[in-house]
Amino acid sequence: MSDTTIVIGITLAYLVMVLAVGLRARGQASSSLEGYVAGGRHVGVVILFFILGAEIFSAFAFLGTPGWAYQQGAPAFYILAYLSLVPITIWALGPRVAKLGRERGYLTQGDMIADHYQSRPLGMLAGVIGVVALVPYLTIQIAGAGLLFQAATDGAVPFWLGGLLAFLVVAAYVFTSGLSGIGWTNLVQGVMMIAIAWFLGLAIPERLYGGVGEMFTQLQQQAPEYLTMPGATGMGWGYFSTAVLVSAFGGAMWPHLFMKFYSADSGKTLRKVSVFYPLYAYLLVPLLFIGFAGILAFADAPLERSDTVLLKMVMEVANFSPWVIGLMLSGALAAAMSTGANLAHTAAVVLVRDVMGPTVMKHSSEKATVSATRWSVLGLSLIAYLIALLNPGSLVMILLTAYGLIVQLFPMVLGALFLPRLRRASVMAGALVGSLAYLLMDFVWSSPLGWHAGVWAMLLNVAVVAAWQRVNRATHDHQPQIRNSH
Repeated sequence: MSDTTIVIGITLAYLVMVLAVGLRARGQASSSLEGYVAGGRHVGVVILFFILGAEIFSAFAFLGTPGWAYQQGAPAFYILAYLSLVPITIWALGPRVAKLGRERGYLTQGDMIADHYQSRPLGMLAGVIGVVALVPYLTIQIAGAGLLFQAATDGAVPFWLGGLLAFLVVAAYVFTSGLSGIGWTNLVQGVMMIAIAWFLGLAIPERLYGGVGEMFTQLQQQAPEYLTMPGATGMGWGYFSTAVLVSAFGGAMWPHLFMKFYSADSGKTLRKVSVFYPLYAYLLVPLLFIGFAGILAFADAPLERSDTVLLKMVMEVANFSPWVIGLMLSGALAAAMSTGANLAHTAAVVLVRDVMGPTVMKHSSEKATVSATRWSVLGLSLIAYLIALLNPGSLVMILLTAYGLIVQLFPMVLGALFLPRLRRASVMAGALVGSLAYLLMDFVWSSPLGWHAGVWAMLLNVAVVAAWQRVNRATHDHQPQIRNSH
């Protein structure tokens, strides 16, 4: 039996197992809208921990994290920095969101926004921004799966087929089981990828350099620029700090995170999850080790694509057996598929509930809405797959681009939860101006001072909201004076 056959066999067996778990999770609740979207609002601590953890451990984690450590060095630690702030947002926002969802029947972020501001167009705007930001995020998972299959099988399974295989499996169980399928498969895949990440992160430095400590000693001697800011490519503190802020605040705004808040059985459950959530950040540490190991291993022949450093280390440098390579591929696919399932599910729900619901599906029954959501899972996954075939650039940069857009929802969400005086016109103007400014700075102009463009756009967003509120207040204060003068 050839090495490639062993790798493909292990991986296909793993995909079949995940598909079986996902399909088996389908219950009666999956046929109702609330069951398909929010798991009946009775998801407990363990399942919710793995569902929310899947937002971190994605293709971005397994490929992008070591890729950035290999390419940038010390700036890659921005990932750990922003993940230390995410639990604060879960603690502060989660219980309030869950309570409102249970009381008023919210299923999406757009539901809450539209109801609070009494504005369906505002809910639709939030939905459009959410879908536009989620599709690139989903693209990362598909591109990651394609890269994994291609490298691990030495091209026997090409990029296009690898991505297609993984996401046909995801689409099948999300289509069938909704959040229940996502929860149980994330539990299985979470355990799998945790074990694989720590095994590889410790085994590779041990095989090549005699251990993690010795690896960093050699790195300090041979390439010390990778261990200090601004890193090997000159990333300044400005971009590092603003990337942390955009990722921390933007992380709280992702529609798939909001929808998981609605699924919790209580606010107490969410607070427990937020306490244990940083444990997932520790699981990125071994992946950073792999990236730093690659700096020394490929010093004489740099990689063309940094995102492939983990694959190259496992396949070509550390000389693992095909059984280990097959397990590595399965663990990495677990990361991509668990996140991809969440993203495909959320994007479909947001599209149907927030964008199509108030327009072309205004008078549709619940059964028709669930059916449209299921088919939208397939449609949006196909769009993301086609984008992935265009071979987009760095997985980390794609994700940072998506964060810069989604963070523009922050003022309107904060208003809906804690600042009732914010008016719908002001938050809509802020979100539109901020989103447009971000896209222009990211794709047309350069960002001032080298900061992440999302921060400048966010500041502009807040300034527009504040100015609009001030003008509205002045107008409101002036009108009674006119009436009293008569």
